[in-house]
Amino acid sequence: MSENTQSYSAKGEVSNITKRRTRFERIKIAFSKAPLSAWFGMIVLSIYLIAAFFAPFIAPHGEAEVFPVAYAPWGGEHLLGTDQIGRDILSRLIFASRNTLGICFLACTIALFIGTIFGIIAAIDRSYIDQILSRSIDTLMAIPVMIFTFILLSVFGPSNLNLILILGVLESTRFFRISRSVAVGQVVLEYVEVAKLRGEKLSYIIFREILPNIASPLIVEFGVRFIFIIFTVSSLSFLGLGIQPPAADWAAMVRENAILIQYAQYDITAGLTPLIPAAIIALLALAINFVIDWYLYITSGLKDDIK
Repeated sequence: MSENTQSYSAKGEVSNITKRRTRFERIKIAFSKAPLSAWFGMIVLSIYLIAAFFAPFIAPHGEAEVFPVAYAPWGGEHLLGTDQIGRDILSRLIFASRNTLGICFLACTIALFIGTIFGIIAAIDRSYIDQILSRSIDTLMAIPVMIFTFILLSVFGPSNLNLILILGVLESTRFFRISRSVAVGQVVLEYVEVAKLRGEKLSYIIFREILPNIASPLIVEFGVRFIFIIFTVSSLSFLGLGIQPPAADWAAMVRENAILIQYAQYDITAGLTPLIPAAIIALLALAINFVIDWYLYITSGLKDDIK
């Protein structure tokens, strides 16, 4: 028998196999396994974000710059023509991404913050505070958001600040229900009880103990609520109570150029002009849905072999 026979060690073999991946490696693997629908959504969202951040540099003309010819045809200086008062449509489409996405993101962020904080507080308390908050939320949710927003904007005025605050408060009811239902199962676990016994403050328990463990459903709900807020803002803008002129908005552009549809039989590009901003809204909602579905899949614990 050879004297150079090496001894076998199961412990050494396991130690060589098991190696914890870095966060960058895990993210790289997740993106490599992303389906085509998720990649489509991420690419579309990237284009929207680039347009929103760099609108003044990308747009060929100013947001409210007026030219002599109204309803100018496609081509030449105005690639997609001009609107009813001579503003370049392509430029306003680009600037509208900044206005719409910015207002909807701020409103959704306010809703996330308010709803999550009060939802976790209600889950921790489970007494009269929980009852007061829950019944108040039930009352607000009984009123349709669109009708309630319409009434409040009619009273306080259709400004961007009022629009953000009103939608942020009304949409926070959904985040309250989600955060409370998820946090109820977390507040009874040992790590929360240990934090209470250590004498940690309520803010520490909320932000350091509970919130990181309920983040996934809240992120998914943020994406869903973001889509609903976009539709709400677009509906209000179409009615004249949303984003106010001269700021550009996709839904307002549909309303302003809707008359061109009846001229489609003479000029197809004229008929397509009011449909472009509507298609942009639909494409944005579709892209967000694709990304949300992928994120929900990779965070839900489903196995990779499930097709």
